[in-house]
Amino acid sequence: MDRLQTVVAQLEEGDLPLEQSLAMFEEGVRLSRAGAKRLDEAERRVEELLAAGDELQTSPLEESEAGEQ
Repeated sequence: MDRLQTVVAQLEEGDLPLEQSLAMFEEGVRLSRAGAKRLDEAERRVEELLAAGDELQTSPLEESEAGEQ
C-alpha cells in the first residue's frame, strides 16, 4: 500500500519522462490488482467465518498471502 501511494504521488507530480511514467503506471496497476485480490480473499474468509456460526475454524494465511504487499 505504501508503494502504491508513492507511485500515485509521483505520477500526480507530472515531472517524470513518458517512459518512466508508463512504467510507474504499470507498477501501480499491478499493485492495485494485488491489493484488490488480497481484499477479496479476506472478504471471502470473513464470509466463511460468519457462515460457520458457532463452528468457527481458523486457518493460517498462506505464505504468499502473509508476505505480499
